Amino acid sequence: MPSAHRPGEATEATRRSLAASSADLPMDDTQDFEDVRRGFVGRSEQRQVTASDGRVVWDLDAYAFLDGPAPDTAHPSLWRQGQLLTEDGLFEVTPGIYQARGFDLSVISFVEGDEGVIVIDPLISRETAAAAWALYREHRGDRPVTAMIYTHSHIDHFGGAKGILTQAEVDERGIPVLAPEGFADHAVSENVFAGTAMARRAGYMYGAALEKGPAGQIGAGLGMTTSTGEPTFLPPTVDVTHTGQEMTLDGVRIEFQLTPGTEAPAEMNFFFPDHAALCTAENTSHTLHNILTLRGAQVRDARAWSEYLTETIDLWGDRLELVFASHHWPTWGRERAVGFLEMQRDMYAYIHDQTLRMMNQGLTGAEIAEALEVPPALAQQWHTHGYYGSISHNVKAIYQRYMGWYDGNPAHLWGHPPVEVARRYVDAMGGADAAVAVAERAFDEGDLRWAVEVLNHVLFAEEDHARARELQADAFEQLGFGSENGTWRDVYLSGATELRDGIFGTPTTTGSDDFLHALTVRQVLTGLSLRVDGPQAWDEQLTLCWTVTDEGTTYITELRNGVLVIRTADAPVPGATTMTLRRTTLIDLLTQRVDAATAFGDGSIQLEGDAADLGRLVGVLGSTDPAFPIVTP
Repeated sequence: MPSAHRPGEATEATRRSLAASSADLPMDDTQDFEDVRRGFVGRSEQRQVTASDGRVVWDLDAYAFLDGPAPDTAHPSLWRQGQLLTEDGLFEVTPGIYQARGFDLSVISFVEGDEGVIVIDPLISRETAAAAWALYREHRGDRPVTAMIYTHSHIDHFGGAKGILTQAEVDERGIPVLAPEGFADHAVSENVFAGTAMARRAGYMYGAALEKGPAGQIGAGLGMTTSTGEPTFLPPTVDVTHTGQEMTLDGVRIEFQLTPGTEAPAEMNFFFPDHAALCTAENTSHTLHNILTLRGAQVRDARAWSEYLTETIDLWGDRLELVFASHHWPTWGRERAVGFLEMQRDMYAYIHDQTLRMMNQGLTGAEIAEALEVPPALAQQWHTHGYYGSISHNVKAIYQRYMGWYDGNPAHLWGHPPVEVARRYVDAMGGADAAVAVAERAFDEGDLRWAVEVLNHVLFAEEDHARARELQADAFEQLGFGSENGTWRDVYLSGATELRDGIFGTPTTTGSDDFLHALTVRQVLTGLSLRVDGPQAWDEQLTLCWTVTDEGTTYITELRNGVLVIRTADAPVPGATTMTLRRTTLIDLLTQRVDAATAFGDGSIQLEGDAADLGRLVGVLGSTDPAFPIVTP
């Protein structure tokens, strides 16, 4: 019989599960609530930030419901994290250092120098960065920006740069923009090659289509959600190249530590000796972070991450008085701050080492994820809880880093793809209706993991089975309600939303002019090569040459055997169609921001050869779909 459960309500099984998982939480430890309010200076009235067209790109008021106690549709630990993350305003970290929190997924920091302000990590969007900057200036005066620092290569730490500075100001005033070595390449390329798939999955990870409320999106653990304004890019002008490098910016002394391959491929920590203040970028935060994000990325190195934190403690542990970062709130006092660094370090080291230990005993990633237990001393720290990363998916990521997708069992070497295996499972269960009955029993018994497994097969065998869609949405919703992890909750509830309301695609904007024009020619051409429809291009033989005048370089693209081969040369290939143009024109042409015929006509592209050759190349490029299905075939 169908369950009497109503969408948006927690089942009795979910309530029992929440009670059990909450029993050991350190609820008596309220230090974080003291820390998150410490140094409060003032709050902006602009809690809802809009773009120039009136579109709302950030809305903290939407989370006002978090003021009350946790409902039975939310894990109390995640609810608590949301309450902490919505404590917004301008805060004095220590005299001369301020943070604006509650304006985006990340936190922006301001360090006052002799003449002006050093800005650290200007959020995701132009609009939110401008709002945070306005709050700082309201309380601290109209000070000029004298430097900007990007701690690492993720967009929530540089995308709002032009909400505070313009390129002209950087050029005319010689304002240094610092970043770790390798930043520019990673910042503009990380989401280019797999950008469509990552953006689609990011919509699930951050709950982009979910209503904010007790039964909906209540935060992502690292921050509440991502702003949806205009991402911008100011290229760095100064690279930090080595640990131990020292610099003085506007009279402020800074010591640097490079930490590549930790939370980002290009990242750095740095210490302000005159303030006894350490900025740990995103290498520490008040959550267990991701070794592999649910949106997809390259697997991070948990062992290196922990070792860099040991180096951090060795470098500055005996001199620091506080630790702050680009998410969450600071930790004050040398003993507490070093203890925080040590616990964060130990968490990454523990899950890495224990995964390897059990892997070498023959366990697979999925088995290790179920078996691994966190030491009590770590479990009793709020900041090691998995609000953003999780033990489960981090363990599987570490296994993947060392062993890949194959777990060694020959039965898993050449399995059927999802639709084919689903049809066989459903047939073996006696048909779709019989399989749904199995799932209904599992749902009523609270075995939601088995319910969604069975229903997934039904939907991949019979996508339009109404009862399977309804029950799968209900099961996803209950799993979301029971999750301590913000991104898991978002993913489950997003799956439920799409089953009920249809595919929502992605609201993420990754193709702004700033980012595209920061790409190298090779990055753009490589991105083009990844779109070649191999079978369609098998019989095409084509060579195009691109002479980039502002680089003085000629790029040769040769289409053969369904592959676009890219190389540089001293001169175009004799007889081949050649286009002479500037780098930005090439980017605009290949990203369809300018029309080829128009560019040939106005002289921005000088053509030698047959313009139809460009059309032949474009003709074998496959399209990308930012709204591909996830919970259905």
